[in-house]
Amino acid sequence: MSEPLTFMMGKFAAVLPTDRRYARNHMWCLSSNGGFRFGFTAYAVRLMQDVYFLDWEVNAGDAVALKQKIGHIETSKAMSDLFAPIAGTLAQFNPELLNDPSAINVDMYGNGWLFEMTGADADMLSAEEYFSFLEAGWEKTQNMLKGHM
Repeated sequence: MSEPLTFMMGKFAAVLPTDRRYARNHMWCLSSNGGFRFGFTAYAVRLMQDVYFLDWEVNAGDAVALKQKIGHIETSKAMSDLFAPIAGTLAQFNPELLNDPSAINVDMYGNGWLFEMTGADADMLSAEEYFSFLEAGWEKTQNMLKGHM
């Protein structure tokens, strides 16, 4: 595995491991148990800051479409809807996060994983492509953040 990439968000570093793929909705994707495990990227976690509450609107075993609303998350910044990063079948949710979502804040690439799905990851980005995607949108993101301060 090559060294992780680091996207600088001002003075904050968002580490992007190169052993996984990335969705434009700021989730990472890693092959797991014949499917894929998903979680939030360090970039997303930094923007959300503290995650307080996570709720799913679908169940394990449900088929979902790409970009289908699957739940919502409450953070110190806002309440946001969550959307499926790929089309497929939800295999399981991380049961630990329903009781205490704090693992998202401290271990987003490990115990803070969100769910596992089966399906095709054809639209996912490599770490390098995701880094470029972040670079292309960073100025707009900074302007949006400054507008909320």
